Amino acid sequence: MRLLLAEDERELSRALTAILEHSHFSVDAVYDGQEALEYALVGEYDGIVLDVMMPKLDGFQVVEKLRRAGKGTPVLMLTARTQTMDKVEGLDRGADDYLTKPFEVEELLARVRALTRRRAEYTHSVLELGNIRLNKATFELIGPGEKSFRLGNREFQMLEMLLMHPGAVFSTEQFLSRIWGYDAEAEINVVWVNISALRKKLNALGADVEICAHRGVGYSLEGKR
Repeated sequence: MRLLLAEDERELSRALTAILEHSHFSVDAVYDGQEALEYALVGEYDGIVLDVMMPKLDGFQVVEKLRRAGKGTPVLMLTARTQTMDKVEGLDRGADDYLTKPFEVEELLARVRALTRRRAEYTHSVLELGNIRLNKATFELIGPGEKSFRLGNREFQMLEMLLMHPGAVFSTEQFLSRIWGYDAEAEINVVWVNISALRKKLNALGADVEICAHRGVGYSLEGKR
């Protein structure tokens, strides 16, 4: 799952990014409303965490412009304002949820999980293909006989993409932009490294599916022939 985080307090932004990435989200962090709007208009995000008080454009203006442009990406607004009318204004302009600062980390994560479920139809917490399962709650890849591996953050997100679209081919550039984000300094070889690690784990589990390489195009998850 990929998030856009718009928070102008850089120390808080770094802390929130670390928390969200630890929970297996990919995060693009921006620091003003104009940048948030530009990223949200062109990027493919599962959710947006948007501070209200930001330079250039405030959170209310950003969400309103997004909705007018036809972007339905779910938005969670963060604010230090506690007045009911402020919350009503954000929701009326198109926000999906509202969280008042200061907040507990557990509540933030719960609201983000709920938010991202609105991006698409509900999917079960366990993805299956062939004789393997990916538990989205525990980040475990499980094979025959309940043998399992707990996946790293990037491995999990890559396999989740592949399992949600079996047979579909994803390019290295799609993996990079979707998981590492636009501003990441990651290079193509990080995709290869994670694909290699996933292949080894699938083989060790005795999986009857494999990650296939399509020369010059990308990778797909398919049943072994």
